[in-house]
Amino acid sequence: MNYAFAGSPTSPVFEEFARELGASLEERGFERAEGAGALEADLVVNFIDPAAPKPFRRRSRGTFVAAIHEQQAVPDDVLKVNYPLLVRALANIVLCFVAEKGVWFTTMERGHYGVESRNGTAELARGVIERLAPLALSKLVIDNEFRTDLEEELWEGDDVTDEIAEAGKRMGDLDLLPAPFPIEELLDEQDLRHVKRLYGIGGLSYGNLSQRKDETRFWMSASGVDKTKLDIPGRDILLVSGYAPERNTMIMSVPPNVEPRRVSVDAIEHWMIYQAHPDVGAILHVHAWMQDIPATDVNYPCGTEELATSVAQLLDAEPDPAHAAIGLRNHGITVTGESLTEILDRIEPKVLRQIPMS
Repeated sequence: MNYAFAGSPTSPVFEEFARELGASLEERGFERAEGAGALEADLVVNFIDPAAPKPFRRRSRGTFVAAIHEQQAVPDDVLKVNYPLLVRALANIVLCFVAEKGVWFTTMERGHYGVESRNGTAELARGVIERLAPLALSKLVIDNEFRTDLEEELWEGDDVTDEIAEAGKRMGDLDLLPAPFPIEELLDEQDLRHVKRLYGIGGLSYGNLSQRKDETRFWMSASGVDKTKLDIPGRDILLVSGYAPERNTMIMSVPPNVEPRRVSVDAIEHWMIYQAHPDVGAILHVHAWMQDIPATDVNYPCGTEELATSVAQLLDAEPDPAHAAIGLRNHGITVTGESLTEILDRIEPKVLRQIPMS
């Protein structure tokens, strides 16, 4: 595990905090990478000027970038200050440092939270790294392998893909936010266009849904597609047929005559649930909330093995894992059921648009 620093702190107290961050990382076993090695570090802490944030250009897609900036006082609305910087710095997460007060985190989809300063700079740095390191070291499972081995009778879909398409339309009727908070109120028009290009957002692209095909396979919505327009099997709805853990890769069976989209990043989470619980028939994930549900503790990024494991462990502890709702902290809910129709019938009266942040 290695880390690197980019950019420059903007004040002497910020420089001191940077030194303590480095010391805390090394206490946890990280080694500092210098020069060309910094481009492929596991974690890069990018010190930015909020007036002119300079992105760190990754060479390795596995590099986790935490942009950090300094403010003289705790902003009245931390989210409104941090979120545009998250986009402009091209970071995985943005941290707002206020001397003697604390550090406030903001992520693209997963909300915001803070670590308050209580016993000096060194203790604050340890608290920040305690929250940051697990996110930086989480294992992304976002690569796809497409095999043109889908049975010909499934090239046009089946009853399951028809139900997924109808469930996608019902998701649109729920009128949920595409994120846990209204990003259009936090970003100007240019930054909002940038986010949509980066993340393939168009219509209701956030959230995902899947339904079991057989003992080992399931159909699932593609990434970045409007869930009210899941029209073409093999493109908008993909058959997940395997997982190659040694390559962190999900395997799709697709028809030979369709250009497939990537499957939703949460495919690894759905895979784990279906494999562990043969009686789960469908899974729905939306950016909404329900009262009195168990929730994950650490807000691991979507598409990571760690988030999938956290959800699966909470599901295992439920009295009826086949009909359960699990909260993803600061992010949304994952719900299991017999079918997507049954899930939506069950949760529609209970869904809350506002996600609690912590």
